[in-house]
Amino acid sequence: MTLSRRAFVLGTLGGAALAWSGYSLWQRQRRQAWTERVFIGRASGYDLDLTGLLMAGFKEVGLRVEEVQGRRVLLKPNLVETAVGKPQINTHPAVIRAAAEAFRRLGAQEVVVAEGPGHLRDTHLVLEQSGYAEMLRTERLAFMDLNYEDGVPVQNAGGWSRLKHLTLPVSVLAADVIVSVAKLKTHHWAGVTLSMKNLFGVLPGSYYGWPKNVLHWAGIPQCILDVTATVRPHFAIVDGIVGMEGDGPIMGPPKAAGVLVVGRNLPAVDATCARVMGLDPWRVSYLARADGYLGPVSETAILQVGEPISAVATPFALLDTIPAHRGLRLRRPGTEKS
Repeated sequence: MTLSRRAFVLGTLGGAALAWSGYSLWQRQRRQAWTERVFIGRASGYDLDLTGLLMAGFKEVGLRVEEVQGRRVLLKPNLVETAVGKPQINTHPAVIRAAAEAFRRLGAQEVVVAEGPGHLRDTHLVLEQSGYAEMLRTERLAFMDLNYEDGVPVQNAGGWSRLKHLTLPVSVLAADVIVSVAKLKTHHWAGVTLSMKNLFGVLPGSYYGWPKNVLHWAGIPQCILDVTATVRPHFAIVDGIVGMEGDGPIMGPPKAAGVLVVGRNLPAVDATCARVMGLDPWRVSYLARADGYLGPVSETAILQVGEPISAVATPFALLDTIPAHRGLRLRRPGTEKS
């Protein structure tokens, strides 16, 4: 039997259409099946019992003792800059102190704090002026300076950027449990910086430059997805007791939101944070792309426990002069883009 050129082309197109339809259906079913729990705890200040609040959050999202007991836990704060008199820039040391205590209570063999500050090469100056140095001494917590650690190239598990490999510090690769302990902030390039964007600090400055220039050149949204897919953190905590609005991540004014947000899945945690900030997570490009790939973003796929979003929602100021801020505002519930 001979096949005409027209019949061949139509057959090929029909097959491709069926394959695409099947792939789209599979993606839709996968997105609908993927659900996560995210805890929102209310905290009006850093002098409260934050350890107790985090322990309650761990319980609500189903963290089991056996997942932590005898393990090496790495806490990755957001330490961008020196911050004398500016609590809105970095993850507050009281949150790291509380997280360390909570994981110790759960039986962690070791808890370490690890960061590669994005803007300054002098990490000791950042630790001293942010209040971390004293906290680390009093809590007997080891600090790993990720900017200057030896790195090991690993395959980029995301494939969103042109980077084929990512170089990860040895202490990150040696950790059993990785926790992104981020800050609730707007961002002048990415729209928001939360638990996923916080992972830029994992990559050593000695390889990637300051402020992690290689990632900026390769595309910030793409690299956020790549780093999250490759590092695969086990947990996220976002310090929104005092966050930053406007020209983040270092120039904006403080914004008190009075929350700690806790969860196992980073896109779900970040989508919740965006809603708390009065922003549409579907309009944050890397969050929209993460949906169904790294976690759920849809409000119907995220079970909010603790405080409801409506009880703690605090609109963060956006700037029209910043392109990444345009269109992010969540007008009212039920009006999200997707």
